[in-house]
Amino acid sequence: MSSYEAAGVSLGKAEAVVERLRAAVASTGGSLGGFAGLHPLDDERLLAATMDGVGTKLILSRRAGRLFDAGMDLAAHCVNDVATTGADPLFFLDYVASGSLDLEEVAELVEGAASVCREAGCAILGGESAELPGIYRDEELDFAGACVGVVRRADLVDGSRCQAGDVVLGLPSSGLHANGFTLVRSLVGEGDFDADLLLPPTRLYLDDVRRLRAQADVRAFAHVTGGGIMGNLPRVLPAGLRAEIDWGSWERPAVYGWLDDQGVSEEEQRRVFNLGIGMCAVVPEADAGAGLVIGRLA
Repeated sequence: MSSYEAAGVSLGKAEAVVERLRAAVASTGGSLGGFAGLHPLDDERLLAATMDGVGTKLILSRRAGRLFDAGMDLAAHCVNDVATTGADPLFFLDYVASGSLDLEEVAELVEGAASVCREAGCAILGGESAELPGIYRDEELDFAGACVGVVRRADLVDGSRCQAGDVVLGLPSSGLHANGFTLVRSLVGEGDFDADLLLPPTRLYLDDVRRLRAQADVRAFAHVTGGGIMGNLPRVLPAGLRAEIDWGSWERPAVYGWLDDQGVSEEEQRRVFNLGIGMCAVVPEADAGAGLVIGRLA
């Protein structure tokens, strides 16, 4: 069987690191756990901020000549994280680094990010580009970014009102988005691959989030990234609540059939990938008609 750990990534180690960092973060007045950190702007509003990277999907994106799409991945991922709080994105910053920068590649990445930021109404204020020979090997590239948004305290979505009996709605993904690619690359090797199957950019959920909030009493949002549904949805649930997911309640994108064919087990796919659901929303049962029901809280 093919697994993420065998490909070189330990989710358990990542969780252990977060636990070690928790006290250091708390000492500054911050906290870990949500998809975006919150900081009071004034008595009425909170800033929501997040930071992330494209990860090793960049390697396949570069091979396929799809760095524009990788730029879309980064901006969409960050905006989606901010949107889980109910915040509107304000601005975005990016960081691109390599041993030796290719200006055309940098331009493609930033142009891809800009296309998503325009759609989200989010300004790019600037960023940093760095040539770091000795840190990055030849032909390596890294792209990371941060997004800041604002939400009124009265409009904050934080999961605190979730209760047993609430239903979980699922918003479809465009595919793998930008997680699990160390495993995917181990399966692809150095051979040809279907870029249309493996590399669709991360879906931007901002309009979906706004639509759902207009139609239903949304009590929590979870952005399904590394760790899959069960690694992300519990992050926004109060202690004592758990999600029961009906794994057959939606149609998965074709890429998950490809993972089946490569010998990646169902258990491993649930642990690593989004399985076709890129965002979850928790609403009361009375609002179940607002979307695709994929589970409920108990």
